[in-house]
Amino acid sequence: MDYQFDFSFLSTGWRDLLDGVWLTLRMSVATIVFGFVLGTALAVVRTQGPAWARRCVTVYVDVIRNTPLVIQAFWLFFGLAAVQVRVPAMAAAVVALVVNVSAYTTEIVRAGIESVPRGQLEAASCLGLSRWQMLRLVVLPQAVERMYPALISQFVLMMLATSIMSQISAEELTAVGYRIQSETFRGFEIYLVIALVYLLLSWLLRLSMAGIGALAFTRRRRLQTPL
Repeated sequence: MDYQFDFSFLSTGWRDLLDGVWLTLRMSVATIVFGFVLGTALAVVRTQGPAWARRCVTVYVDVIRNTPLVIQAFWLFFGLAAVQVRVPAMAAAVVALVVNVSAYTTEIVRAGIESVPRGQLEAASCLGLSRWQMLRLVVLPQAVERMYPALISQFVLMMLATSIMSQISAEELTAVGYRIQSETFRGFEIYLVIALVYLLLSWLLRLSMAGIGALAFTRRRRLQTPL
């Protein structure tokens, strides 16, 4: 194989790559925050809400989890545009990611809620705690703590899924890489660099979230339970 590697594009394209990384990080943080809040709220509704609300959440989760993320993004960006509803690429990307990750978060947190021993709920009731107080002080802290490793993995996968948003013109890391490749025709090199950047971002995200978990969950820290 007579192939000459050439990474000279980095001398002129590194600023564009940094802009792509910055947009990827912004999308990831927004998606993690809003996706976690929405997913947790839906998990509470699915386990504690009235029957009609539980059915609605079940349908929502099933529809989102059984349709591709790229189709959801296309519908928000291209589909709504067909009926004269214009959604900016960045907004469509974040909404699609939030909706998608919230469905998976709902199931993860629901499993955590259902894993809380019933005896603890009975003890909380005996102490005179209201239903909201039991949920806020007893159920949710334990549910999130138990499922935190699964949430970390889900959020890392979501960060990697931001690459799909290049399909709707969101100028994140993959879109920047594609543009540089189309100008330099160095596909092997540019996508190798992007893969390494995603690997670094995944490692940093996992490390930072593990650190947050170590600070937030004192019991895990005392027992030295890995996240």
